[in-house]
Parts: sequence; structure tokens; C-alpha cells
Amino acid sequence: MPVWLREYSWRQTGSAVYLSLPLRGVRVTPANIFCTDQYLKVSIPPFLFEAILYAPIDDTNSTAKIGNGIIFFTLYKKEVAMWDSLTLANANKEKLQYLRENAVLKAHEKAKEGTEAKKIMKQEHKKYALEATMKLEEAERKRIEDLKEKERQKVTEELELWKKQQKDAENQKRVQKEGELHQEVKQLKKKKEKMNKTRIPNEGTSKTRLKPTKGHGSYSMFSENLKEEQLPAPRSAATIKINFTSRVFPTALRESRIAEEQEWLCKQAEARRTIRADLSELEDLKEEEKNPDWLKDKGNKMFATGNYLAAVNAYSLAVRLNNKLPLLYLNRAACHLKLRNLHKAIEDSSKALELLTPPVPDNENARIKAYVRRGTAFCQLELYTEGLQDYEAALRIDPKNKTIEKDAEKIRHLIQGTTQDS
Repeated sequence: MPVWLREYSWRQTGSAVYLSLPLRGVRVTPANIFCTDQYLKVSIPPFLFEAILYAPIDDTNSTAKIGNGIIFFTLYKKEVAMWDSLTLANANKEKLQYLRENAVLKAHEKAKEGTEAKKIMKQEHKKYALEATMKLEEAERKRIEDLKEKERQKVTEELELWKKQQKDAENQKRVQKEGELHQEVKQLKKKKEKMNKTRIPNEGTSKTRLKPTKGHGSYSMFSENLKEEQLPAPRSAATIKINFTSRVFPTALRESRIAEEQEWLCKQAEARRTIRADLSELEDLKEEEKNPDWLKDKGNKMFATGNYLAAVNAYSLAVRLNNKLPLLYLNRAACHLKLRNLHKAIEDSSKALELLTPPVPDNENARIKAYVRRGTAFCQLELYTEGLQDYEAALRIDPKNKTIEKDAEKIRHLIQGTTQDS
């Protein structure tokens, strides 16, 4: 049975009621107080205070202060008037029960309305946050596209300038060679003129010598001497053809491995076809720039300085020269991640994993990087299930890698959160 609290004091003004309820030796919290527009209840087992108020109050603005063993209520009236008493007099049990139940129903309805209002407010805040995030992402995307376009224009201008310099250098070399050739032709002409000058006087003397001489014998002797003094005709140019045997390898046929040799020859032919695939574009490059390893090192330096677009161009040219090197695809995937080209990063990582077969201890680090980069791209595309599969594949290769384990755990939490929201 509850112990009813009958001792209290109250006073009023035209607009408010001030109620003081002593509760010494009892710990009171706001959860022990229940108040509606016409019902006030304080329940601290075993003590109970209940009051059906004389007239309605503004329960939203009314307050209760707890301190020094006293609860002091400030109840603001809805209508300015003086009450005859604090509680409603001459009310039978049925009416009191009705007012009590009505107060509880009103409290439930008010709590439900407050919950709905909070839910609507939360949805509005979420919608506003989503719109703000979309605007920020759009602005960031536009900024990245502008940076890409500027970088593309810059690289194009540098490439055009480089091509122009190469052409100017080639023109200068050609003019220099033509000048040297012209000088050689001049020198040859001078030599011929000197030779003609030296030969013409001898012929003149022979003619003068022929005039006074008479007789067949003397003429024939002079003609023979003249033939001996004449220069021989220049030798004609010719091309010497040298035919080699069709055998490529120096080993004897009985000691060779024909299948391996044929495979090597096919690979060499494929490499030559790849290099000559677009000769018009590669003819302006230097010899070192046609080396995939040199291009890979150049791409690594560009990536280290933050010039990701130039690094992508270097790796792409190296891939065109040799598409069997998995590190080229792996490094280009890292550049695409930095540039937010997520689908291209997934493609390059998958291609690197295809080339990193069979899985051996020597390519463990490369395979881990490929799985992590592809998993990162999947997660940034919100494909968390595929991303988690790649991270778990990397963990199976290196179970002691704490960083990958932490990232995989974060992805699992994201998947659980997405499932709960749906």
C-alpha cells in the first residue's frame, strides 16, 4: 500500500500557482514526477502524491525544482483567475479515475507526437546533410576534373614543345649533313679540276711532240707511252649479297630444344610487332624512352612528386611496349586511385592479378597490393562485399598484417550498418 503525502503548502497569483512538497530523507529525480495540464503526480515508493488540479495549467512551461528535501512546483495557469482550492473538490471516484486515465492518454499522445516530430526532424537533418554532401562531392568532382583538364593541357603542351624541339634538332642535323655533303662535293670537284689541269698539259706536249716527228716507229712508241701515263677509270659500285643459314641458335640441332626455341622466337616476333604497332607515334621517341623499365622508373618518380596524370601516361606507354609486366598495371592502379578513376583501378588490379600467376612466395607482396588496391576501389564505390573479399584474400596471404586486418574489420562494420539500415 502506498503512503499518501498530505503535507504540502501552496500559494497563487492570478497567473501562477506555487506548490511546495516536502520529501525529507527521500532521493527524488525528475523521473518520479508526472504532470499534465490538469493532473500532477509524484511517485517515490512507498510515498505517493496525487492532485487533480482545480483548473488546467500550461504543463510545457511549468517547472519543478528539487533541493534540500523539497520539490517546489511553479505551475502557470492557462487562464488568469484565482482558484478556490488547489485540487478539484467534490469529485467522485469515477470522475477522478476518468481524469487520471485521460491524463495518462494525453501524456502518451504528447510523447508520441514528440517522437514523430523528432523523427521528422532527424529525416530533415539527414536529407539536408545528404544534399550538402552531394554538393560538396560535386564541387570536389568538378575541381578534380578541372585539375585533370589543366594537367592534360599542360602535358599536351609539353609534348608538343618536345616534339617541336626534336624536329628542329633533326632539321638542324639534316642541314648540317647537307652542308658537309656540299663541302665534300666541292672538294671532289676541285680535285677533279686539278687532275684535269695536270692531264691537259701532258696531252698538249704529246701533240706538239707528234707534229715534228715523222715516221711510223716514232709515233707508235709515243702513243704507247701516252697510254701508260693515262689514269685508270674509276671502279663501278656494286652490292655484295651475303646469305646466312636459317639456323638462329648456335647449338647443334641434336643438342637443341626445338619447342623452347620456337616459343622464344614467337615471343620475340610478338615483341617486335608490338613495338612497330604504331611507328608514327614512336618514331619521335628517344631510344631510352622506348624501354618499358625506363618508363616505369619515370612513372615512379612522377607518382612520388604527386604528378599522377603524368605517371599514368608513362605507365600506359610502357604497357603498350610490354603488356606482360604486372608491376606496370599495379602502379597504374595506384595512380587511378589517387585520381578517383575507380573502375580503371579495378581493371588494372585485376590484370595484375592475372599476370601474377602462379602464386609463389616471390610475388606475395605484389599480390597483396593488388588485392588491397582493388578492395579499396570497391569500397569507395560502396561495393563493400566485394571489397571485403579482396581484403580477406590479402589477409590469407599475410595473416599477420595488422593494418589490413583493421581495414577489413571496418568494412565488416559498414556492411552490418548498411544491413541494419535496410
